[in-house]
Amino acid sequence: MNTQNLIIGFGKAGKTLAADLAKHGQQVILAEASEQMYGGTCINIGCIPSKKLLVEGEQNAAIADKNHVFQQAMQAKNSLVTKLRAANFSKLDALDNVQIITAKARFEDQNTVLLSGRDGEFRVTAERIFINTGSLPVELNIPGADGKQIYNSTGILSLNTHPKRLVIIGCGYISLEFAFMYHQFGAKVTIIDSGNTFLPREDRDIADEMTRVLQARGVDIILGADVKRFEQHSNKTQVITSQGTFSADAVLLAVGRRPNTDGLALENAGIGLTERGFIKINSQLQAAPHIWAMGDVAGSPQFTYISLDDYRIVREQLLGEGKRNTQDRPHFPTTVFTEPPLAQIGMTESQAAKSGRPYRVATLRAEAIPKAKILNQTDGLLKAIIDSDNNQILGVTLFCAEAHEIINLFKMAMDHHIPADYLKNQIFTHPTISEGLNDLFA
Repeated sequence: MNTQNLIIGFGKAGKTLAADLAKHGQQVILAEASEQMYGGTCINIGCIPSKKLLVEGEQNAAIADKNHVFQQAMQAKNSLVTKLRAANFSKLDALDNVQIITAKARFEDQNTVLLSGRDGEFRVTAERIFINTGSLPVELNIPGADGKQIYNSTGILSLNTHPKRLVIIGCGYISLEFAFMYHQFGAKVTIIDSGNTFLPREDRDIADEMTRVLQARGVDIILGADVKRFEQHSNKTQVITSQGTFSADAVLLAVGRRPNTDGLALENAGIGLTERGFIKINSQLQAAPHIWAMGDVAGSPQFTYISLDDYRIVREQLLGEGKRNTQDRPHFPTTVFTEPPLAQIGMTESQAAKSGRPYRVATLRAEAIPKAKILNQTDGLLKAIIDSDNNQILGVTLFCAEAHEIINLFKMAMDHHIPADYLKNQIFTHPTISEGLNDLFA
């Protein structure tokens, strides 16, 4: 079987590229290992289901029957994911130039890939190959880690039973989202981490405010605790650590993600890997002159919108002027969907201090914003780092209501070198959280 383009993986970059190439008259085969992953990580086991559960928990926080809320939330999440998965499949399947094959891929040489799976076995020779296989949760090599009540970030999204006690191993951003989510569902949440610093990448004032918010909700944070083993009992799992034993109805392992190169036999195509196991690529995402890697597997920042931008970089080479590359995005916004959300772009204060450039810091408590009082969401802190010589915005951290929306303004502001004074004097509607930027930059 011959094709112009073989795309391995139905993720954001892969599916968008498949549709674009097909609409430009090019032949595309899209291989996806699992029928449960049509559309990619985001809609099936990532952004969409997790945010749906967060919203369901927030909207029904006042309902006392948390088991009912939990079951209804899971049903709503499953319904949404099923519809989106089917829509993603149908959108590509309807294109004349796209053939979707549900199969795992294995390279035989630089141009030949063996596809084996539900749809049969196919040997595909392609002029161009695109790898978009994503990432997988890191597993712990600890006794008992394969217990029936121990889950990764995929499994914890589809529990059948409402857990009253949840222990989360790891205190990164994934763990924070699940801590807030399951707190809303009435679980007693304990976060355990082997490190001694909570959220080490954040400034201490932001981390301290997150700690205060979590503890106010009854979430325990245990630092400097090494997990020794897990013990499965009849109706609970015991987490044995260097700082004591913790009982749980469910345990979430949130200790990072690794590139999904399993079974690809990349060595047969001469494709190299980095020290961390990601596909080695150049600034235009090429692993070889005719092979590209996009998204998590290429070591790109693990966000759906960055995978989409990877698609733009590749598309520009194939259908445009070829000028875009990974150096075009020196800063981009991120959000952790806690309550309130934690959003950030550019430098933190600690990064600015290490850079040696002159800067000043502006801060504002969320409780000072009228809209925050209206929403009864007065937790949080807004913070900006500003170059004291030229008044350019170096970085912004928003830990407040609506932060996930407002942070996108600063991508444009920083890209176009809009000074801090502009935000100080900008006219915002009232009452809104964004008008707090007047005071932040005043």
